Amino acid sequence: MLVSFKISKFTDSRSFGFTYIALLAVLVVIGISLGAAGKYWENVMLRDKEEELLFRGDQYRQAIERYYFSIPTKPQYPQNIGDLLMDSRTPTGKRHLRQRYKDPITNVFFVEIRDPSSKRIIGVHSSSSSIPLKQANFPVLYQNFTGKGQYSDWQFISSFATAQAGTVPLPVPLPLSPAKNP
Repeated sequence: MLVSFKISKFTDSRSFGFTYIALLAVLVVIGISLGAAGKYWENVMLRDKEEELLFRGDQYRQAIERYYFSIPTKPQYPQNIGDLLMDSRTPTGKRHLRQRYKDPITNVFFVEIRDPSSKRIIGVHSSSSSIPLKQANFPVLYQNFTGKGQYSDWQFISSFATAQAGTVPLPVPLPLSPAKNP
């Protein structure tokens, strides 16, 4: 009985060392897996922020264009973002932008792009100098974002302002009332 005790004691100490090494190997594999999952999740979150940046920037662009054509006899760009939130040029006031959006990449307000001659807002852009993940497959209106090196290069400028500068053809504004069927 004494001999069998010594053999089992020897077997237990060897298996303890093997279990310890196996546990360390499992922890290393788990650590590597968590690191890869974290990097993947970071990319997913950044792609979501990029989509939100495209949405919010487009909201500003559309609001600037609505403001520009809200008084057909006197088209002009807004002096500040507050004009987009409440257009006081009409008796009832008009909201062209639901709220003042922050840039989802930096979590600060967008940088205004102003017309050099009138000093009025013609667009917005991000203040981030980070490299975007999205480099291609943009909506038709934002094809010029392809291959840009920074988020700040994604400029959401009114298509009317770029048309006046001669870079794109002037889009035709939609009629205010629906056409009647014959």
